[in-house]
Amino acid sequence: MKRKALHFFSGLALAAAWMPQWALAQSYPQKPVKVVVAFTAGGTTDILARTVAQQLSEKLKQPFVIDNKPGAGGNLGTEVVVRSAPDGYTLIVNSVGPIAVNPSLYAKLPYNPLTDLVPVVQIADVPNVLVIHPSVPAQNMEELVAYAKAQPGKLNYGSTGIGTSSHLSSFMLAKRVGFEATHIPYKGADALKDLLAGRIQFMFATIPSVMQHITSGKLKPIAVSSLKRSRSMPDVPTVVEKGFPAFEAGSWFGFFAPKGTPEAVITQVNKAVNEILQMPAIEQQMVAQGADPAGGTPAQFGQFVQREYEKWRVIVRESGARAE
Repeated sequence: MKRKALHFFSGLALAAAWMPQWALAQSYPQKPVKVVVAFTAGGTTDILARTVAQQLSEKLKQPFVIDNKPGAGGNLGTEVVVRSAPDGYTLIVNSVGPIAVNPSLYAKLPYNPLTDLVPVVQIADVPNVLVIHPSVPAQNMEELVAYAKAQPGKLNYGSTGIGTSSHLSSFMLAKRVGFEATHIPYKGADALKDLLAGRIQFMFATIPSVMQHITSGKLKPIAVSSLKRSRSMPDVPTVVEKGFPAFEAGSWFGFFAPKGTPEAVITQVNKAVNEILQMPAIEQQMVAQGADPAGGTPAQFGQFVQREYEKWRVIVRESGARAE
């Protein structure tokens, strides 16, 4: 009898421990969810966040409201979420910069995004594409490299800021290839304006930001920075294909939550986002925008983020980049 009673009460204890998580999973969300974007409206992070948030609102029957909090290379909005209550009602759609690059780029971050945030689900990979101004007499990587080597230090490349993937991608390319070029950092979209005007000769940019200019012939695409070709630009080769193994320097985007957010919430949001990314209309929309839908488990995303941090830490150190 004592043994049966022990089993009975042990079962009750397990059920009691499990019930809150189960109940939370069944009831979440009960009010609007704030989705922070650490960049300005209209950028790649914002576009992807709004695309998925709209579908989450419909699927989970509560508004998922975008809250843009730009500043300090994405650090401002990221810290807001780090300091938020871990109750599932404040999430962030973040990218490679604030999560994997900034810990090495900024001398003293007041938080650690790798430990103070919980990976929920990766939304998409967005390769950078190497684009050049039409005045540059090159149609492919081989011709661009030959032209750059013939004019050491005379070519200028732009970026969206020191330490961004745009900057570090060009640094990696110049180092691997062995040519000299001058880096000119800009704030956001100003780099693209000067590239279109011919004041700089080339840059790595996210596909969504330059897609229309490539289509119109105002810019020439040379190669993409992902390991495999982008679904958005299947005719554009990768840098890897051009003889530079393991050259992977694109952007990526995903949902994160404050550390301590209930596992039941993480699981539910992950499941919902994966289902959204598999919707044919959403998949087609994202590919048309220049993004390759991702998905996967929280564990897979967490492992990916750690690998990205290790990779970018080395590149930041080699480049000597430091945030201003």
